[in-house]
Amino acid sequence: MSMTTIAILIAFAAYLLFMVFIGVWSMKKTTGADDYFLGGRGLSGPVAALSAQASDMSGWLLMGLPGSVYALGTGQAWIAVGLGLGTIINWLVIARPLRSYTIVANNSMTLPEFFGNRYHDDKKILLGISSAIIVIFFLVYTASALASGGKLFNTVFGIDYHVALLIGAAVILVYTFMGGFLAVCTTDFIQGSMMLIALLVVPIIAWGYVSGSFSDMLAQTGVNSAHYLSLTYNGDHPITLVEILSNLAWGLGYCGMPHILVRFMAIKNEKELKKSSAIAITWVVISLTLAVVIGLVGRAFLLPEILGETAGAPSTESVFIEMIKKVFMEILPLPFVGGLFLCGILAAIMSTADSQLLVCSSSVSADIYKDILNPDASDEKVLKIGRLVTIVVAVLAIFIAWNPDSSIMALVSDAWAGLGSAFGPLVVMSLFWKRTNLQGAIAGLVSGAATVLIWDYLPIMGGQTIGAATGLYSLLVGFIVSLVFIIVVSLITKAPEQAILDEFEAYKNFKEN
Repeated sequence: MSMTTIAILIAFAAYLLFMVFIGVWSMKKTTGADDYFLGGRGLSGPVAALSAQASDMSGWLLMGLPGSVYALGTGQAWIAVGLGLGTIINWLVIARPLRSYTIVANNSMTLPEFFGNRYHDDKKILLGISSAIIVIFFLVYTASALASGGKLFNTVFGIDYHVALLIGAAVILVYTFMGGFLAVCTTDFIQGSMMLIALLVVPIIAWGYVSGSFSDMLAQTGVNSAHYLSLTYNGDHPITLVEILSNLAWGLGYCGMPHILVRFMAIKNEKELKKSSAIAITWVVISLTLAVVIGLVGRAFLLPEILGETAGAPSTESVFIEMIKKVFMEILPLPFVGGLFLCGILAAIMSTADSQLLVCSSSVSADIYKDILNPDASDEKVLKIGRLVTIVVAVLAIFIAWNPDSSIMALVSDAWAGLGSAFGPLVVMSLFWKRTNLQGAIAGLVSGAATVLIWDYLPIMGGQTIGAATGLYSLLVGFIVSLVFIIVVSLITKAPEQAILDEFEAYKNFKEN
């Protein structure tokens, strides 16, 4: 084993041990289910902001998005535009109302519990449907993060993908199992900081080593530089309206992401919420911009190798990994520093996987077990069930991610669409339209999730799925379908009872002590 590899291994080991230490520290402060799943609503502004954005972006930010831009050009940046707008709207429009309403609605700990309390669903129908949707789509989402980790270890160390997958999953599982929400948010804060530093430093150094005209360098890779650098082209063809709308539609998903929305619910107070909004919006704008820059600069910087095309070269989703290796192992002999920057990618992966594990765990233990199956269960029992479910979910996600050829982008896309279509419209209508009723809420959840499953998974158009045949992202369709169902069904059925309307007014006038 070379000294370079040893230095990188030391950096990785130090980072992973530190994450486990945080899990042990957090475990001492986690005494009940409320602490495990929501941190006692005690998050500070900076921790809430960076943990929300780090858990949101995942390995997709440092692998999926740069890889798409590397392969197809600036036209792929429309996804970043959609996500940036979605983040801004989420923090400025959704965060404060959701936090207030979850407090008024019997101090709801999870999104499914909020829906049940919001509509006084005594039969637990919303709770059951919401929890099932979370488990289904978050398994795929968690699998995408674990697959990112497997590819990272495989690319950096040459470790077998399956072994790498198990190593990454084991560390994430340990600190999430022990420390719950507090451990997840604390580690996510650190990981979000590492991601931003890596995004800032590496492309700047790489750009300094790109010699000659950038357009000439791009031409050597076989692309038309004018098209490659244009927002109006997607690969070798002019970008279509369907492609632009599909990419911008990614922003709609934010309204329905339980692992992001739970951060809003957990913030300490409104003063901290204002801090969180400013920090989160700044972080996401800078990070998305630099992720696009990495894809573009990497195309020229990594020459003569062309990822995905040169024999033996890694896939395009490894562009940031390869840039770090070239900068700190070839140009600058600083392998330990390079290892720390590679940990920034690992941080992106872990920050999402841990949040997804926790959301799945809370849905099964708090929403299904406690609220539906065993209402008399003690807090200690719910906490034990939550930790057990965390292990089960991790094992299932490993199974889904077992194929080394699975696409990170495709896995994230499917999960994001399902969660955004099912929950996004209902969150918006629950907060801003008091006429929404239980029947409309049920219709919205079912129609949104069903639309995505039909659109993306059933080959009903000449052997193709509707999504593949039309090129239209299922999230856009599912969001609209769900919104229409909520409105129409709510209007043709009985209006909400007076107690629900009174609670809605109480939330609108809610002020903290």
